[in-house]
Amino acid sequence: MNILNIHGYKGTPHNAAYSALRSVEKNIISPEIDYDTEQPDAILNRLSDICADKNIDIIVGTSLGGFYASLISDKIHKPLLLVNPCLQPQQVIPAYGYKGDVDWFVKMSAAFDTLNMERVRCIIGGKDEIIGDHSFTKKLIGNTHITVIPDGMHSGATLELDKHLPEMLKTVF
Repeated sequence: MNILNIHGYKGTPHNAAYSALRSVEKNIISPEIDYDTEQPDAILNRLSDICADKNIDIIVGTSLGGFYASLISDKIHKPLLLVNPCLQPQQVIPAYGYKGDVDWFVKMSAAFDTLNMERVRCIIGGKDEIIGDHSFTKKLIGNTHITVIPDGMHSGATLELDKHLPEMLKTVF
């Protein structure tokens, strides 16, 4: 199985999701993304190219990486695992130093209307200090496909990913 792992804003390729996935799968492609210097459409194109070149079977996205993962999943019809996804980055990332144009995110979020929620699983922290209560995520995905870790925060390290991601992998195949 080939898994594309997309880290979040100011995150690293070897994030908590990567570590949890490595316990069950060895073929994980986890590119480094500098969200501040790369244009959003260039990031999306690069990630789409990786999916085609590496024959990706499943996409995992953390925080802002979840936004991109959702767009790609919709485009190539692959299963999607989200970790504290930032699905409305235009409302969140400017407060954390993002200086780019957020209009692109608004325009691209229209793709969520066609995202097949049967292929989506999500894990969120009940005490996420960055995204908040994830009301948009819950409305979009539906509570049946979301696992809430009551004391979990935004960091994947607080979400018991070693336990939950392997289980989620089983439910999307």
